[in-house]
Amino acid sequence: MGYAGGTKESPTYYDLGDHSESIEIEYDPTQVSYEELLAVFWDTHNPTQPAYSRQYMSAIFFHDESQKELAIASKESEANRLQATIHTLIAPAGHFTQAEDYHQKYLLRQRGDLLVEYQSVYPDVDDFIRSTAVARVNGYLGGYGTVAQLEAELESLGLSAEGQQTLVSLVRRSGR
Repeated sequence: MGYAGGTKESPTYYDLGDHSESIEIEYDPTQVSYEELLAVFWDTHNPTQPAYSRQYMSAIFFHDESQKELAIASKESEANRLQATIHTLIAPAGHFTQAEDYHQKYLLRQRGDLLVEYQSVYPDVDDFIRSTAVARVNGYLGGYGTVAQLEAELESLGLSAEGQQTLVSLVRRSGR
């Protein structure tokens, strides 16, 4: 989580300037394609709603001409599929500024019991932020993934038996 798309030097949550809240995805193109990432982007939000502020706008920030062309083509495809105007900005990535620590893995930070377990494994905040296990758990807490998916990977998430039970219970309660 961080800020992108603007010109302000060192944006913060309370002083964004012309930046937008964003995520930066580092990926291995031998494992997942840019097109697959774009499909997830379009499937996980409603791009037909105009943003009420630049801070929360829908945007794809590209890093090269190939990404730009694929992003534009995917936007056109989505407009055709939905038969609607798409309010997603497509613009050069520019500089990405990581958000303040308290914004990172926000949903997990609301679960003190699970947070304590991960902070003992990842005492360095950068390691905590970059952890795949932490990201996965934050996603489950945000409503992404089913109980079956969670149970299939539960052992790899590095939680204690009690932490595992807590997480499964939370995901079950959400009805997934």
